[in-house]
Amino acid sequence: MKRLRDAFGAHRAIEIVEEDGVRVLQIGGNAIQSAMRLDAPDRIELDYVRAMMGFLLFRPKPREVLMIGLGGGSLARFIHQKMPGTRVCVVEIDSGVLTVARKYFHFPEEDARLEIVIGDGAEVVPRRPSSCDVLVVDGFVNGSPAQDLCTQSFYNAAFAALRSGGVMVANFMADDKRIETYCRRIEKSFGHRPTLVLAEEEDNFITFALRGGPPRIAWAELKARARVAEALFGLPLGDCLESLRRHNSHTSHYLEL
Repeated sequence: MKRLRDAFGAHRAIEIVEEDGVRVLQIGGNAIQSAMRLDAPDRIELDYVRAMMGFLLFRPKPREVLMIGLGGGSLARFIHQKMPGTRVCVVEIDSGVLTVARKYFHFPEEDARLEIVIGDGAEVVPRRPSSCDVLVVDGFVNGSPAQDLCTQSFYNAAFAALRSGGVMVANFMADDKRIETYCRRIEKSFGHRPTLVLAEEEDNFITFALRGGPPRIAWAELKARARVAEALFGLPLGDCLESLRRHNSHTSHYLEL
């Protein structure tokens, strides 16, 4: 293992290490926040980040994506590179994380389609009603979701930040005993249970909550959208379909939302 940097951002320790051709970002502990394969920097390396791109199954062509938590920036960078019709705004609480993402993880400078806000996502989201088609919530502190991003008031604000038919994507650790509490809060804010996907390595549960939209989606439509994502972006979203069946209400023809 090769350590590239030990540093302290405004809020927590930042460490970058390399092993077996993969550069890894760790913030405030041993949990991996981001990873980049050095010989394929444009691909999404982590399974849970690929699963978060599952929002394309529910909102295939978003115009605006608002993200809470940057990490190494792999998700924001992927959208910025691969989806030219989409504008991305990333809210990151620690400017040191942004510095590291640009220096070590190829994260680009701002332009007309990429905005960076240094601030607390729990404060920024309520100030942006009806501003996005996808809201990605991936803010962690010492390996656990930031608690101010899991409150009832935050989920109310998240619902308000989405346009009609928009989707919130939130990342949780699979062994977090509070997941059911978070899902109940999301259900109260959005009016229905979130849809769950267990990421490939089974360490992360990804939740999807839609503002409005249909009460169900045909499996045939989800398969078609997964094929498009594979063809356009190289994303194996077809792998999410079995997890959608396993963890959510459904019939032989429809996924219930």
